[in-house]
Amino acid sequence: MRWKKYTIETTTVAEDFLGEMLGELGIDGIEVEDRVPLSERDQADMFIDFLPELPPDDGTSLVSFYVEDDGSDQGALLTKVKSALEKLRDTVDVGAGTITSSETEDLDWVNNWKKFFSSFTVGDIFIRPTWEAETEVPAGKTLIEIDPGISFGTGKHETTQLCIRQLDKRIAGHPRVLDIGCGSGILSIVALKLGAGEVVGTDVDSDCLTSTRDNLRTNGLDTANARFYLGNLIDNEDLRGQVGTGYDIAVANILADVIIPMAPAVFSCVKPGGCFISSGIIDFKEGEVKAALEAAGFAVEEIERQGEWVGIVAVRPEA
Repeated sequence: MRWKKYTIETTTVAEDFLGEMLGELGIDGIEVEDRVPLSERDQADMFIDFLPELPPDDGTSLVSFYVEDDGSDQGALLTKVKSALEKLRDTVDVGAGTITSSETEDLDWVNNWKKFFSSFTVGDIFIRPTWEAETEVPAGKTLIEIDPGISFGTGKHETTQLCIRQLDKRIAGHPRVLDIGCGSGILSIVALKLGAGEVVGTDVDSDCLTSTRDNLRTNGLDTANARFYLGNLIDNEDLRGQVGTGYDIAVANILADVIIPMAPAVFSCVKPGGCFISSGIIDFKEGEVKAALEAAGFAVEEIERQGEWVGIVAVRPEA
């Protein structure tokens, strides 16, 4: 399927007005490109460590919308857009207001990335995408099959591998494991395959919980030993009540800016003598995370690095 992309050259102050105007014309969904820096709240909500380097904000904006290119004449729709755009000039500075068009193809983004994800090994774990079912499992390796779907977590990222190695090292005696930010469920599956007696997972994205449950079934794991909840441990008291306490291991492959405020909540979840495996920490934030873990009551036991990423294992001292 092909689409016509129409782009209006406008101003940042007119973006919301244009969005409402296009919606009234039956155009659902717009794309906005501007140079407005993210606010501190936006950065926190997005949980990102790196911000794009943008040119100085000059007040201009590009607002685009898409129409299916089925061969029909779209002149009538464009006439309505241009007329509504001119009327807006009495209300807000719409800038140049020019409209340009281009064509785009509806690519299968959900599946095209799969060519970059192939089987690989982390220690004694062999991770194989579900679409490589014919790939032979190396002798002595534990097989985990993963289809991340639209969630995060193929296992290839350094931060995930840091967590996998620590789980492999520390799981013994059928421990209870808490997987915070479970994504595709890969760490929960690793824990269960290595002998965890129970896994409880959380994520702020319901799609991740769906992917996790699907991947558990793909790996033939009994979901009776696994529970997953939607929400954020940092500020959701109901979720903390559902998750409970007494975990031998908690693992979080998220980001430093999430781990830092979450440390006290994780401390209350882990039993005395239990550990918290944290990763997703860019190297220059290692000190901040270490300080936050210690302030929450943990004792940092091990720090491991891979590339520019850091994994920290912290233990809750025995009472």
